[in-house]
This record gives sequence, C-alpha cells and structure tokens, in this order.
Amino acid sequence: MFLIEKSFLSPRLSLLRPPPHPHIWSTSTSSNCILKEPSRRNFPVKWAHSTSTMAAANEENIGSLKEQIAKVFEISLKVTIPEEPEVVPLIAACAKKEFGDYQCNNAMSLWAKIKGKGTEFKGPQPVGQAIMRNLPASDMIESCSIAGPGFVNVKLSKQWIAKSIQKMLKDGIDTWAPKLPVKRAIVDFSSPNIAKEMHVGHLRSTIIGDTLARMLEYSKVDVLRRNHVGDWGTQFGMLIEFLFEKFPSGEVNDQAIGELEVFYKASKQRFDSDPEFKERAQKAVVSLQGGEEKFRKAWAQICEISRKGYEKVYQRLGVHLEEKGESFYNPYIPGTLDLLREKGLIEESEGAQVIFIEGKKIPLIVVKRDGGFNYASTDLAALWYRLNEEKAEWIIYVTDVGQREHFEMFFTAAKRAGWLPNDENKYPKTSHVGFGLVLGDDGKRFRTRSTEVVKLVDLLDEAKTRCKAALVERGKAAEWTAEELEHTAEAVGYGAVKYADLKNNRLTNYTFNFDQMLNDKGNTAVYLLYAHARICSIIRKSGKDIEELKKAGQLILEKDEERKLGLHLLQFAEVVEEACTNLLPNVLCEYLYDLSEKFTSFYSECQVVGSAEETSRLLLCEATAVVMRKCFHLLGITPVYKI
Repeated sequence: MFLIEKSFLSPRLSLLRPPPHPHIWSTSTSSNCILKEPSRRNFPVKWAHSTSTMAAANEENIGSLKEQIAKVFEISLKVTIPEEPEVVPLIAACAKKEFGDYQCNNAMSLWAKIKGKGTEFKGPQPVGQAIMRNLPASDMIESCSIAGPGFVNVKLSKQWIAKSIQKMLKDGIDTWAPKLPVKRAIVDFSSPNIAKEMHVGHLRSTIIGDTLARMLEYSKVDVLRRNHVGDWGTQFGMLIEFLFEKFPSGEVNDQAIGELEVFYKASKQRFDSDPEFKERAQKAVVSLQGGEEKFRKAWAQICEISRKGYEKVYQRLGVHLEEKGESFYNPYIPGTLDLLREKGLIEESEGAQVIFIEGKKIPLIVVKRDGGFNYASTDLAALWYRLNEEKAEWIIYVTDVGQREHFEMFFTAAKRAGWLPNDENKYPKTSHVGFGLVLGDDGKRFRTRSTEVVKLVDLLDEAKTRCKAALVERGKAAEWTAEELEHTAEAVGYGAVKYADLKNNRLTNYTFNFDQMLNDKGNTAVYLLYAHARICSIIRKSGKDIEELKKAGQLILEKDEERKLGLHLLQFAEVVEEACTNLLPNVLCEYLYDLSEKFTSFYSECQVVGSAEETSRLLLCEATAVVMRKCFHLLGITPVYKI
C-alpha cells in the first residue's frame, strides 16, 4: 500500500444541487451578531442571474455558502424594495458565532437610498425586519433574528448542513468549486533566466504561482500557465562567444558544458576583463538578433541545457508550466510599439523613446538610446499578444515586490492605450502578485555560508534528507518499504517547504528555517499531513467500507462540535473564492489549519469508532479528509495516508 497520492489535474467540475430540508423561523429582535468592521471575508455577492421562486433557487443552489444564502436574500430584497431592483445582497459571516452563522447587511445602505422619498419605512431596522419577513421558505435556514439597525442574522439548519456534506461525499468535492466571473486567465510565474540555476529567490514565484493557477483551475477557469523565461538579451552575446571559444564546432551538450552557472560566471568574468572578447560578444548579439544560423543554433543549445535543469526542479515540485520566453514575443515588439505611436503615447526623451506616466518621476523606456528593446517593450508586446491572440481576461504576474513600480507603469501605459479598462473591477484586467524576500536566521537574504545564493535543488535535497532522517528515527525504516520511505520523505519534505512559504501573507518577508517548517506541532505542513493521516487511520481501524457508508449511511450533526466542523467544511468554497479574488494563498492555509483544529476538537468530544453514532461520525471524518486533500492539492502538497 502506498502512503501518498500523486498530484493530479482537476477534472471537469459539475454543479451542486443541495437537497431540500425543513426549517423553523425565529423573529427575535435581540442584539445578535453586532456588525463589526468588515473583514476581508465580508464582501458583496454578485450574481449573473436572479431567481423568481425559491423552488428555482433550490434547484440551482450551487457555488459557495455565501452565494447560496445571497440567492435567498436576493428574492427578499426585490420584494422589500422593488424600486431598487439592482441591489446586491451584502452577506458576511457573523462576528459573534453564538448569535448566528451569517448576516445580511443591506438595511442601512438601503435606508440611505430610500429615506425622504415617501417610503413606508421609518428607519433601517424596519427595513431589516421587512427583509427578514419577505424571505422565501428555505430549507437552508433554521432561524433568523434582527440585530441593531437592521442586520438580519441567519442560523443555518444543521440538517441542511449534514445533507449538503453527504451530497458532496457522493458527488465529489469538485461540486463545491466556486464560480468566478472569468473564463480564461494567464498566470505568469517562475520565469528564471537562461544559463542561471534556479535559486531560493525563484521558490516563492514558482510556489505562489502554481497555487494560484491550481485554485483558478479548480474554479473552472481555463488557465494558461506561462513561464516567461529570460532567454533573450545582450548576455547571450558573451555566452555564445564563450561557447565558440570552448567548443569551436559549436556542438555542445550538458555533459560537456558542465554547470551552466559556472559557465555563465566564467563568460561574465571574461566579458568584464577582456575588451576584445567584449567587442566580439557585442557583435554576436547583432548576429543572433539578425538570425544568423550559427548563432541561433548556439543560443538554442544553451536554452535547451538550461531547460533540462529547470524541468528537473519543476518535476520535483509537481509544477507544470508552458514556456513562452522573451524571445517568443520579440517579433511582436515593433508592431506593438507602432500601435502605441499611433495613439501618441511614445515620445522622444534624451535619445530614448519613452511613455510618460502621470505621477512618476521617470518615464517608461520602451526603446533604449542604442535602439535596443528592454523589459518594458517585451512586456507590452506580451500583453498585446495575451489579450488579442490568447484572449485572456485576467493576466496575473507573480514577481517580487521590488518590481511593483515597473508593473504599475506598464499597466498604466496599457490603460492609456485603451487595452485595459480604467475600472479595476472590469475585465480584461491585469494584477501584479508581489511577494517579499526569503530571509535567513540573521534577518538578511537567505544565502549559504560562503554568501552564495542557495540553489533551489540543494534546498529541496536538504528538506527531503531531514525528513527521511526523522522517519528513520521513528522506526519507519523497519515498518515500511524503501519506496514508501522515499516517497513519504519527499511528500513531507517538499510539502513543508511549500507550506512554510504559502502560509505567510505573500507581501511580507519570511525567515527560512528547516527546524520550524519540519516541526510536527503547530501550523506546519508536517502537522497537517500527519493530521490527515490520523483521520485515515481512524477510518481504517473502524473496519468499515467507507464507500458503502457513503451510499447507505446518514450524517447527523447533533453535538455542537459536530455542527461547527460541518459548517467549516461547507465554507471551503467561499475561502477558495476569496483566496482567488484577492490572490492570497495564505487564506487557504488558514482555513486548512482551522479545519484541522476543529477536527481535533470534534474528535476530543465525540467518540467515533465503537460509538452509537459511528456511521455518521465516520462520514464526517471522511468529509474532513476529502476537503483536506483538496486543500493539499490546491497548495501543491502530496497527502500522506499513514504515519
């Protein structure tokens, strides 16, 4: 039996239609769920269509929990204030959980719109009471109450929660995928430079970009994963000329050339110290850009050797990318710049061609003084191609925060050209996903003792080695096969490295520390993977066929800890939606850790194996494991099934 599950691509997703259930209404006006400052999870829920009857709403109850609640309130809002038909339900999680699960916060803003216009209402609370009265019958809701100036608190039916979870177990976790208002997105991430090894600095872009792509793919978005490698530019002149010196025939392979990083440094040293070599290297650039066969062939060989090295790292990380480097967009640059000239955006300045950006002290240079192109001209050509040829609606760039100003200027230029709308909420749109530095224990950039940048492959080797040593120390070498030990060390080691990065807000720096990330206590991948393995162990020890229980068993949430866990499971879709919308993987990490904690509380209070409620609680265990596995998949982490 294998301990882990290999990463897989999300299959096509189907729709969730929760079954109907009875409900009870409460019209208490106690001051429940006092409205707090809106958190990042309190946002309006928008809809592409409205429902005229609750039967239709039940039939189409799909998407996140917030979306399903919003559908109910949308009907009430249209009845309550018919003169305001475009009102979007404002649904938020209750700040005080003892008073409800969710609340509708439309009353105050509606009152501000209608007061003084001959309305029958005397204030926001009567508006809230009317919204509550006009709610259609819904098996989702157990009770409602009014808080303060018209906030409508909702407590969900535990029977509905249970049946919704049970339906997911039968139909699959993909039925819980959120629906995003975009069909095709491009995620531009990783993007190493040719002839340089991937180092720890590439870790964040690769891991964050992969997770964003996975979450969007899960949300039914067609994602183009783009590796915008640095495979063009003046540095190739020195690399090609140095290659011709070492291999006059021009024929070379990765065994002959050795480590590309060493080759690059040697060519750079020669370039800096030998004027004749420098002149030849500069001429080589002209020959390469002119398309001379000999130089093109040498360039292609260098790129291919680099590519093989990158692919080994991507394979270990379970990351899939399609390469479209700088060279791919090079032929599109002249035409793109002509389009910008036609719009009067490009001006001459000190011998260069630039686009002036309001509020910026320096312009965006698109053609250098020597007539050469640069990052800005390549990025503009790539954006034109992605919008017009690839028909992308959302283009996401994952780089360090140090490039923020470049992207701000580049995006502004595209808006001035009319390629992008000025309204940030309209599509097509672009987003820069910036991230902070990886630091060492000394608070400085993470480097080796010899002040060299840490190679990514060495970092992954170290994580696996440490993990394997810990497993051997726990006696697993005697219990498991060599293959099981190897696979588990990889799953936990690589997962620990990924999670230590993703759990932080991407904008902040974080300290890379093996001891902390490989700790089996606290908010670490090791703790979460072991928690998942423990759930799987509980199910195995019961001796029951979980697939048969899914078909014949019934999930009942009687105890408070059972209901809390069930509600948290149902909130999975809205968390993924929030993480996608705000491009913040740490939101999903928080949810996963909270899920593990809620399961621990449930398991401490509720006996599973051997109890009268064994079948129901085994189903709750399985649902938790299923959601955890989907979280792991979205984070690019391979789950462990036994420890």
